[in-house]
Amino acid sequence: MGTIRQSRIEEVIREELAMYFQRNAREICLGAMVTVTTVRVTPDLSLARVYMSVFAGPPKEEVLAHIQLNSSKIRGEVGRRLKSMKRCPGLTFHIDDSLDYAMEIDELLKK
Repeated sequence: MGTIRQSRIEEVIREELAMYFQRNAREICLGAMVTVTTVRVTPDLSLARVYMSVFAGPPKEEVLAHIQLNSSKIRGEVGRRLKSMKRCPGLTFHIDDSLDYAMEIDELLKK
């Protein structure tokens, strides 16, 4: 459970990343639709783990690899948009597999 400040920063970063991926879907996301589902910031605000879902496009792993290659560019853009923060946390990107897990559990329950 994070602090109120952490929660606010997580939400702001999530919104900024969502807008960034929407504007730059063709070059950063390889044309796939990327949705930022969750952002988790460490207590010292130095690192943010970004969980995202990838739809309608190349394989998830390929999109994730391309986003990770451009992570410094993405962090710089988000940092410019968040002028109220002294330092923008480092961003690590992960595929959110909670939807796949929920579907698997649902299938098991139907059996």
